Amino acid sequence: MSDDPRNGLLTWIEIDEQALVDNIGGFRRRLAPGVLLQAVVKSNAYGHGLEQVSRIAARCGADGFGVHTVEEAEALASLGLGRPILILGYIARAHAARVVGSAAEATVYNPETLEALSAAAAAAGKKIRCHLKIETGVHRQGIPAEEIDPFLDRLLSLPHLIPAGVSTHFANIEDTTDHSYAMRQLEAFRAAADRVRSRAPGAMRHCACSAAVLTMRETFFEMVRVGIGLYGLWPSKETLLSCLLEDAEPAPLRQVMTWKARIAQIKSAAAGAYIGYGCTYRATRPTRLAVLPIGYADGYDRRLSGIGHLLIRGRRAPVLGRICMNIVMADVTDIPEARLEDEAVLIGRQGAEEIAVSQVAQQCNTIAYEIVARIAPQIPRLVVGRRPAATEDDG
Repeated sequence: MSDDPRNGLLTWIEIDEQALVDNIGGFRRRLAPGVLLQAVVKSNAYGHGLEQVSRIAARCGADGFGVHTVEEAEALASLGLGRPILILGYIARAHAARVVGSAAEATVYNPETLEALSAAAAAAGKKIRCHLKIETGVHRQGIPAEEIDPFLDRLLSLPHLIPAGVSTHFANIEDTTDHSYAMRQLEAFRAAADRVRSRAPGAMRHCACSAAVLTMRETFFEMVRVGIGLYGLWPSKETLLSCLLEDAEPAPLRQVMTWKARIAQIKSAAAGAYIGYGCTYRATRPTRLAVLPIGYADGYDRRLSGIGHLLIRGRRAPVLGRICMNIVMADVTDIPEARLEDEAVLIGRQGAEEIAVSQVAQQCNTIAYEIVARIAPQIPRLVVGRRPAATEDDG
């Protein structure tokens, strides 16, 4: 076991390659032939590890990648995966040359961005593929309908820019089973995309997120952007219900992430002893504690104080007291076999028990996206469950 990459680690994330491959395959099967699948790997692949996820996704057929920042595009480009990279977020004008250097494609909605990208591309003797983001009802990024034509006029006048795509994003497709607002957005997008494509026929249309791919086949167009579902997480309970209503059986999404930590100390607390900051928990019996070197600085949410659980030796261990910056305490009184440096599972399965991301999100009164995306990037991500054909070191 000396070559086990987990040796010496106090906390780490395990990425189940087969689960990720199966999820991508499941989304692919929902698409018509010829529809491209973009794997959205922004925010460190929703906390799962940009490099690890992207390598696997490239091997199993993702047609391209979506990131949020120039820095993410550069990191992904350095892997040499041979897939298009689309920057979905805002590009600072000062970073236009970096976009050109990374060969990434750009989401555009400000005329000033066009000018900066054009100048940088001209200086490098290259061209940049641009995707026009259309405002259809979210009111964040996007070109208002009345500004599409002058915006396109300017883009088409700049020879170093290529109108490669036209996109939008849904405001209310995950939080409801009533997709009437999404349908209004879809109609607005169709009209806007038709205007763009009448002058730029090569611009591919894309608006479908994970929830749309699962519930609204009319949103697919030439490409879809799959984010949260890639990682085996349902966008919401409403999305699951909508999928059930449409398909009778839900898509078989498999949670990709398991988060583990080691027990750093086993100790006893007498009945009546206070545990943790603020004296918020007082033991009602002689208590055996497991102390783990993990806390809210690592992304283990402080809102789990007193209500969360860990899995130790395949059994649930309640979190006691307040979660600290780098430490959490759990009750292992009923797990007498627990020992120093045992693996504890914060998220994922151990034996017959499982702590699902959705469960943790519900306990924290938030969404699954936040729970995984906020896990500290410095925590090692290790690929497990590799298929026999996989030979690259993704860990």
